Amino acid sequence: MKKYIKIAAGLAHVDYGHIADIVKEASDAGADYIHSDAADMYDLRNMQLMGGHQIIEGIRPVTDKPIECHIYTRECDRLFIEKIAAAGANMLIIPAEQFLGAPLAYIINYCREFGMKVGLTIGCYTPLSFVEEAIYDIDRLHIVTHGVDETDGKDNWGWRRSSVDLVRRARALINEKNPKCELAVDGGLRADNLSEMIAAEPDVVILSSGIFKYKEGITAGVKACREAINTASIQYFGE
Repeated sequence: MKKYIKIAAGLAHVDYGHIADIVKEASDAGADYIHSDAADMYDLRNMQLMGGHQIIEGIRPVTDKPIECHIYTRECDRLFIEKIAAAGANMLIIPAEQFLGAPLAYIINYCREFGMKVGLTIGCYTPLSFVEEAIYDIDRLHIVTHGVDETDGKDNWGWRRSSVDLVRRARALINEKNPKCELAVDGGLRADNLSEMIAAEPDVVILSSGIFKYKEGITAGVKACREAINTASIQYFGE
């Protein structure tokens, strides 16, 4: 049976001066989630201090779609979680590499306290073993798929070939341990290159440049990606 795979519109490649209009168009065009990236002064040095609760406050009034805050950070305290929840975020996604052991347990508890879901990111070249214990208690396993296989050295990264095997293994882990957990893929994915990744059975595809840098505009980008996902889903999973 054809699998419905959700689209998350990733805000990494947008004009923040017009972010409300951009988010509204992507939402109206059919994006299922709004994926708001944030970063501190350490990880993603090319995007230092990107995002946060102010961005979520600015876009919450223009969309009724769930907003997920994907933060690349080494620290995350209760105050930050409280602020993004108050601003209207529905999910917090944090890097598995930075949050192991008791600190993660506190973060999961804080997210539940404020009515948010919680996800863990497996970054580039991070092994699946980092999340094997936490998989029981998270709502999203978020796999960064971009890499060095296909890139123009600018924003148009491709996705690394090794990530397909990682996503397949993640799918098996989720199916065995926590079937309610979403599996998301993020990085280098566009309408013209995502078919093989769909075969690995993600639940969510995060699309940034594939939507917001689509040559015919945002609405056309969402529709092109939806058509490509549906075509691949029928190909691999049937009508």
